[in-house]
Amino acid sequence: MSTSVEQVTGEARRGRGSGEVAAFRGVSKHFGTVRAVNDISLTLHPGETVAFLGPNGAGKSTSIDMLLGLREPTSGSVTLFGGSPRQAILDGRVGVMLQSGGLMPDVKVRELIKFASDIHPRGYDVDDVLKTAGITELADRMVDKLSGGQEQRVRFALATAGDSDLIVLDEPTTGMDVSARHAFWAVMRAQADAGRTVLFATHYLEEADSIADRVLVVHKGRLIADGTAAEIKARAGLRKISFDLRPEDGADLSLLNAVPGVNSLDVSGHTVRINSSDADAAVAAIYRAGFYPRGLEVTGVGLEQAFITITGEQDAADRNTADRNTADLTEENAR
Repeated sequence: MSTSVEQVTGEARRGRGSGEVAAFRGVSKHFGTVRAVNDISLTLHPGETVAFLGPNGAGKSTSIDMLLGLREPTSGSVTLFGGSPRQAILDGRVGVMLQSGGLMPDVKVRELIKFASDIHPRGYDVDDVLKTAGITELADRMVDKLSGGQEQRVRFALATAGDSDLIVLDEPTTGMDVSARHAFWAVMRAQADAGRTVLFATHYLEEADSIADRVLVVHKGRLIADGTAAEIKARAGLRKISFDLRPEDGADLSLLNAVPGVNSLDVSGHTVRINSSDADAAVAAIYRAGFYPRGLEVTGVGLEQAFITITGEQDAADRNTADRNTADLTEENAR
């Protein structure tokens, strides 16, 4: 994939400036008794690359649907560029790459991309779009003869067929090989550098860790974390300790269970891996217990482990709240 000059100079041509790209203000969405989205408030700004993370059923898809005007919130408001999502879409200010939904069959890739360019208020030349998406060699291929990864690249071309200010991507690199994924994100960085806002939902947390300058974590319909990847990882309060032990060291591995601050412990062959909430105390205790760790490393945990920790803590807090409410109700009924 390569980026055309015309596409990365959109900011200079139209002036994206600063301000508010999108805003959720106290947004909730109910489906019967199910609260899919629960009082979310957030604002997106120009030039941000934002990862939208959450377990299945967390409310990501419903939130994206409301952002794009495909669903109306039960309460609260969603705005794009200070107006309605529908108007922003009609004005061509939003490019969208959704994971679901089939592509138009019985047409060639070039024909489909040209159609998208032609109907966009500020559409690009079809050859530039094909080149940017890295699918020039697929131009004469029938859409229904594409592989899964090739379909994703065509969806990306459709999302960037015109000069939009916000690009929304739902699991954009599913089915792509490693080289295609790297090329894809290089193009997305160029889009953000040109002042566009990029919002993407992904299950590849390493992508969010390396690409996003802001991470949003939703869980059970609520926004439970909002910050840089480094801030999210720091919030988890964990560090990773790894080292090797040899049989000749004569170490009693059961003593590792008494090391303070251990969140998780894994012993695989000669290698010990510990996630700890107090790495300093844990390392000191390891030496005091008579261990002789070889190749000792203490590093921060990745975004995936931080994500698991934060959502797990939220689940525990929810259970405690539910238990307290049940106890209060039982006590009140007993009076």
